[in-house]
Amino acid sequence: MRTKHVVVPLLLVAVLLLLQGCMAIALVGVGAGTVMYVKGDLEANLSNDINSVYQAAQLSIEQLDLKVSSKVKDALAAKIVARDAQDKKITIKLKSTAENTTELSIRAGVFGDETKSRLIYEQLLKNLNR
Repeated sequence: MRTKHVVVPLLLVAVLLLLQGCMAIALVGVGAGTVMYVKGDLEANLSNDINSVYQAAQLSIEQLDLKVSSKVKDALAAKIVARDAQDKKITIKLKSTAENTTELSIRAGVFGDETKSRLIYEQLLKNLNR
């Protein structure tokens, strides 16, 4: 009986450690819904219309000295591709899901860079909340 009380928690800890890289880490940001980092993409649902998020994304790219390679936008979706100083590709995708709700996806580099993605996301939130 005592062994069971020790083994089960140890197994749970071991599984969590093994799956740590695959787990989606959820945070709640100001003016934002759930934020997750999944398979190299930072994904968030924002309580803002696509035009506001697009403007905040463009301003964030400028403030972080990233160089825009391409950008496209319509009423339903947008995509901005930029490069950082190490020539790594930064992709920001937006999708309007309702009148005042936008899905955001940020990928930094081929395999994803969570730190860079979060820095861009935090800057974008600052610009949205101005």
